[in-house]
Amino acid sequence: MVLEFPNINRVPYYYNKAKYENILKLENKNAWEKVLPLLEDYVGNFGIDNFHRDTKLLWRLGQLYEREGQLETAIAYYRLVLKHHRTDIKQVQQYYDSLEAKSESIYLPLAHYYDLVEYRKSVATFKPPRGVYTNMGDAINSKVEDYGPAVHRDEELFIYTSRRKGVKATGTDEDLYFSRYENGFWQEGQSFGKPINSIYNEGSACLSRDGKTLYFARCESPDGFGNCDLYTATRLSDGSWGQIKNLGASVNSKAWDSQPTLSPNEDTLYFASDRLGGFGMSDIYYTYKMKSGLWSPADNLGPVINTRESEVSPYFHPLYQVLYFSSRGQLLNFGDFDIYKSYRVNGQWQEPRNIGPLVNGKGSEYYFTINAASTNLYYARSEPTDLKNLDLFSFPLPMEAHPLAVTKLTGVLTDSITNKPLNGIISIIDLDNGIEVASKYLREDGSFDFDLIDNSRYMMLIQSPDFFSIEKEIDLKNDTVMKIMSTLIDYSIPLIFKNIEFDEAKAEIKDAMKPTLDRIVLFLVDHPKVRLSIEGHTDSSGDPDANVELSQWRAFSIQKYLENKGKLEPGRIDAVGKGSAEPIKPEITLEDRAVNRRVEFKLIKPTEGGTGNW
Repeated sequence: MVLEFPNINRVPYYYNKAKYENILKLENKNAWEKVLPLLEDYVGNFGIDNFHRDTKLLWRLGQLYEREGQLETAIAYYRLVLKHHRTDIKQVQQYYDSLEAKSESIYLPLAHYYDLVEYRKSVATFKPPRGVYTNMGDAINSKVEDYGPAVHRDEELFIYTSRRKGVKATGTDEDLYFSRYENGFWQEGQSFGKPINSIYNEGSACLSRDGKTLYFARCESPDGFGNCDLYTATRLSDGSWGQIKNLGASVNSKAWDSQPTLSPNEDTLYFASDRLGGFGMSDIYYTYKMKSGLWSPADNLGPVINTRESEVSPYFHPLYQVLYFSSRGQLLNFGDFDIYKSYRVNGQWQEPRNIGPLVNGKGSEYYFTINAASTNLYYARSEPTDLKNLDLFSFPLPMEAHPLAVTKLTGVLTDSITNKPLNGIISIIDLDNGIEVASKYLREDGSFDFDLIDNSRYMMLIQSPDFFSIEKEIDLKNDTVMKIMSTLIDYSIPLIFKNIEFDEAKAEIKDAMKPTLDRIVLFLVDHPKVRLSIEGHTDSSGDPDANVELSQWRAFSIQKYLENKGKLEPGRIDAVGKGSAEPIKPEITLEDRAVNRRVEFKLIKPTEGGTGNW
């Protein structure tokens, strides 16, 4: 749902006494059907100041839409109330939360998530993530703040801002630096030098695709209009920089203007500013290039993106209509400042989405940028213990931050016997791209949803105190919504653990196996009616009869360990050796043989009227 307010950049405040009094009169008569179109028209004429002075009208309009059964539109107005009201709004917050409860995503705490990652590493079919966020190291970062990253082309050039004071810096506080990617590493950062860096402060740069125009901020310069202004510099024929120009009074203000980013067509420039007349402490603005070649007067990006708090460091994806920015005023927030993304559809900005806890932590995250291939992200972050010192980090791009993650996967997990909703944790692993997806708790009704990339293969991993870990492969093709309403406790799926590996020709339980086997014991103890089948398998090398005997002894060894550890009654666990009779794949390589040497665990479904725990 997108709400349009065409007066945002035309009038500061809209008021029409006759229309307003007519609305009040009809409200007093409870003539709601007549009030709705009149109030909709009145609110549609809002200027920026209306959003904090007249939020009560947004609230009342939302209530009327809800009364008419237009819940999606109602929620959109309630969001605006929460983003722009400046007084106590507990009643609105509680009401909004109750409406959104059925669709709210409940992410795992990050520490718990990484515990799950460690568990997944021990399971052959559960792929671990490609990596976690990594400090870019001493070649890029210094002992003071380093921030404002921008990558150019295929990550051949990395531009950033630093407050370091060294022999390479020509300024006294903030200067622009760059690093080149060579032989698999970012090289030591170098100052842009004069005339880009000066006795004033420079930072937050972006470069045109052809590499010939640099957009950057310069502060406290005598030719500036305010505290910080936006400038351009041109790359000259000899490779040096020159022709530094202020973008002028139509773009810059008497306040702070900084952090520029170009649209993919390079005809629109987005930036942050704390000028008067905005929604909050700082807002995101834009200017477009007119036919004359000059930049248009800057306009505010509107009340969906901007809030009563601060929005800063915009970044427009180089290929897609997706704007990333940092905010402390949006409705889902993990820390101080979080990074969000918003899609531009038919010229309108959609409700911003938090890009998730794999990027946004308890500290502050700013200056987000992505390479054109959408595989890596770069951003500045602080630790909760030191919010002032920013370092630059790189990170394999998580799913929530990916610009193409717009296909919604939804489902409901139910118990296979009682048909009641399951509780637990659901994780999605991208099998094609290796992109990580933040894990979530199932909602009270057993439902879940994820925004994923279309035409990709995923593994869904479900973990719960109510059942053993379950996995299900999903092909997401040409669907905007894929509903999984079936019961997902599939007792036929075997679990194969990487660390259940015996020494050659032996059947003794090794210490490395015990943590995984102990998890199985706990599950069997908690669910006394569930039975377990253990199958031992070997590769095809050696005598087939000896292989059957060896696999049988290995299955017996695991059975006895589980029974003794959990004091389980006889008959709950079946153990059988299959030798090399059921290979997973043809044995062409040594790796193929290793895959076929395995122990499979299968849950055996309780009979009807079994355990009350399920």
